[in-house]
Formats: sequence, C-alpha cells, structure tokens
Amino acid sequence: MPYLFKKYYPLRNLVFCAGEGSLIFLTFCLVHYILVGNFLYFYYLPTHLIQAGIITLIFQICLYFYDLYDLSRDLTLTETATRMTQAFGLGCIVLGGIYYIVPLVITSTRVFWPGYAAICCVLLLWRWAYYFVLRKRMFVQNILVIGTGRFATDIAKEVEGKHDSAYKIVNFIGETEVEFNPHNVPIIKSIPDMVSYCQEHSIEKIVLALDDRRKKTPTQELLKCKLNGITVNQGVTFYESVTRKLMVERVDPSGIFFSDGFTISRWTYMLKRILDICLSIFGLLISLPVTILSAIIIKFESPGPVFYLQERVGEKGAVFKVIKFRSMRQDAEKNGAVWAQKNDTRVTRFGGLIRKVRIDEIPQMVNVLKGEMSFVGPRPERPVFVDTLTEDIPYYGIRHYIKPGITGWAQVCYPYGASVEDSLRKLEYDLYYMKDVSIVMDLMIIFQTIKTVLFKKTG
Repeated sequence: MPYLFKKYYPLRNLVFCAGEGSLIFLTFCLVHYILVGNFLYFYYLPTHLIQAGIITLIFQICLYFYDLYDLSRDLTLTETATRMTQAFGLGCIVLGGIYYIVPLVITSTRVFWPGYAAICCVLLLWRWAYYFVLRKRMFVQNILVIGTGRFATDIAKEVEGKHDSAYKIVNFIGETEVEFNPHNVPIIKSIPDMVSYCQEHSIEKIVLALDDRRKKTPTQELLKCKLNGITVNQGVTFYESVTRKLMVERVDPSGIFFSDGFTISRWTYMLKRILDICLSIFGLLISLPVTILSAIIIKFESPGPVFYLQERVGEKGAVFKVIKFRSMRQDAEKNGAVWAQKNDTRVTRFGGLIRKVRIDEIPQMVNVLKGEMSFVGPRPERPVFVDTLTEDIPYYGIRHYIKPGITGWAQVCYPYGASVEDSLRKLEYDLYYMKDVSIVMDLMIIFQTIKTVLFKKTG
C-alpha cells in the first residue's frame, strides 16, 4: 500500500483517480483529433494538449468538490450522473472565467461540447465498472484480526463498514462474538500454525487488536509470520493509517515518546509562518466588502459591539483574546460560560448565517498576523473548558504545544459538536495532525475547508 507525504492511500483509489483523469484528457484529445483532422491537430498539438489539460484539471477539482471521490458510500449510477452534471456545470462556469482571462487557451464550442458529451459517457461507464469492483470487493488486501473485543470491533467498523475499504477481514481470532460483523466473518479460537494458515488464505497482514495484550498475545507465532514476510501491525497503528486519526484512549505513552512525529522543524515552522502571513493579508483584503457589510448588519440587528473578544488558550498554554464577529446576543453568557450548541437559541438571526458560512471567523486572521494563531491548527478552546477537558481526556494538553488555528484537521473531518465526547473525538484528529504536520497537509486542510464552506460538505 503506497504512502504519499507520509499519508496512506490505497493503491486502488490512486489508480481510480489517475485513471479517471487520464480518461478525461484522452477522451477530449480524441474528440478534438476527430473533429479538426490529422494535420491541424498535430500542427497545433502543444495548444491542444494545454486545452485538454486545463479541462481535465478543472473537471477533476469540481468532481472532488461534489464528493465524487468520496467512495465510502454506495452511490447509484443515477446519483452519480446527477452529481457529475452539477460538477461539470460548475466546471464550465470556471472554464468560462479562465477563457475570459486567458483567451489563448479557449477551446471552440464546435469541439468543446462534443468533447463534454463524450467525457460524460466515458466517465459514467468508468464509474460503473469501478462500483462493480467495490461491490465485489476486488483488489483488496486480506487481513487477520487477533481479538474480538471492543478494540477489534472499532477496527472492524473501519474495515468492514466502508464501501470502499481496501482491506477485507478473513478471520477474527478470539473466544467471543464481534459486535460489528456485517459480512459474517468467521471467528476461530486459535490457529496452531499461523504462517501456513496465512499463506493458505492469502493473508498479507495481521492486526493485533486485543483489549488486554499481556497474557493473550501469540508472540512466537507472530514472530514467525513476520520472518516469513507477513506484515504484523499493532491495532493502534493500523487504525491510524486507515482513519487518519489517533485512537487516544489506546495510545501508549511510548508511542508518543519514540514517534518520529510531534515535532516541527525550523524550516517547516518558518514556511508555515510565511504561509500564515500571506493567507491572512490576502484573506483580509479580499473579504473587506463582506467584513464592512457584516459589521453594519451586526450593529443594526442587536445592541452591542461588532466584534467579540474572548479568552482562548494558545500555544504552550498562553491565554490570548480571539477576535470574532459577534454572532450572539450581548447577554449570551450572563449565567456563565456554557458549551455552544448547534442550534443555539442565543445566536442572532444574522449570527446564525455568518456562522454557517464562517464569516464570523474572518477577524481571526488578525490574530494570525499577530502570531497568536496559525491558519491551520487545533481550534483554541476557552480556559474554563480546557481545565476540565485536561482532567477528563488523556493527552489533551498536548494540543497546546503548537499554535491554534482558524481551521484544522478536526474541523474538516468531524461534524459540529460541543461536549466532552466531541472534544475527545476531535482530539484524535488534532493529535494526528500534530504528529504529521507539514505544509502539504496545511494546504490540503485549507483546500478542504474551502470545500466545506462552499458546499457544506466534509472529507
């Protein structure tokens, strides 16, 4: 299984995305060649290739924005065709803007629309074939899970509960039933010769997912498997690679001590700061009309200041005042601090709108320029809640060793929540980000944040 930028990506998914891009590009090139003829096509070949490349890039980005690369759900071909039409409609609008700015890359309508129709037909056929592969669970890696308790159940949900899972559990080893077992995977108590069994059933990976490893781990058998080329993974490590979050409740301290992550090099820190400054200045300038209009509406809608200053815990526990557009009544916390709720009655009408589209977060770019926050990082929490969460959730204090962010990995992966349990789930994503922080990951999170804001979708 390949890793790009230290992140796990199933080979099958990479082949699908690359194959789809190649199909868009080659289909358009073929239609163009047929319509203009051999001589003209090859005479202007560089221009034609650039045109096809731009169309491919824009169409694939739009497919991503409409969640057509999220294959965890089993979409019908009708749903796929509907979303594809919406995505390509947006793509045509974007291409129109590009053609207006750079007329040299314009594709004539005589070529574009036949090419567009051909691309739609080819991609529907391509996706029908890929959906068939997913439903038949083809090209998956067989794994053996040692354990049948809660830990094994959590792993089974990630492997057997996803439509596009790159793994298939062949057997569980344990003495009890597994709570989540939708494909009725056989459960066996023990395997006398684990190496022979794995070779016989084409098992490439063993996942150790015991709730209590002290007395039940088949150490000698696992060692033999390892020496015979069969991958042996700790359950926590496997879970992290599949879900892209850390299982906080099961992370061993040594897993943090001896990890290659949880440190930011000076080079990365400097690039991250430069990125923060550039994005904040650009963001504040481009959002100026929205900022002025929002300030006017807030002032007229309810009494009180336009901006709301609130104490938050920042890097290394330093307390700072985060700046936000006021979205609640002025007396929202007259009875003390409480968790913000999804449909909070304290929120004003316009406040609810700016929260949905995250306009209330715009002033925080001033905090970023001041160096109190970063563009990407764990969301800063209030001191009164931090004290409680640090006591209730293991490793919660670790998230304060980097600058908090306007957006973060937890924000693009986890739905809105306001409870200790939600904070625990978000911490799993925050620690994963801290372990593998990089400029590439920051850019990916920013890109997904834009997708979330514009289309109200995550992932």
